[in-house]
Amino acid sequence: MTRLPHRPEDMSHAMLIAILMHHGGSMELPASAFSADALGGLDGSWHAVAMEPQPDGTMRISVRPRPDGDEGGVVTL
Repeated sequence: MTRLPHRPEDMSHAMLIAILMHHGGSMELPASAFSADALGGLDGSWHAVAMEPQPDGTMRISVRPRPDGDEGGVVTL
């Protein structure tokens, strides 16, 4: 695996690109996928993304509530 980004916005971008590339480079989504309720806020700041290694060697990417404040950052375990 390549070196992970250190900034949250770079990590989110890397995860999006990984998901798209895994699905052949593109996906079709309904317009409702971009509603304020789906994204969390106009800038998407109400949600955070978690990337967790699985025992079978895959990675689980999931949406989580964003931690309070602006110090969420990227945490590697």
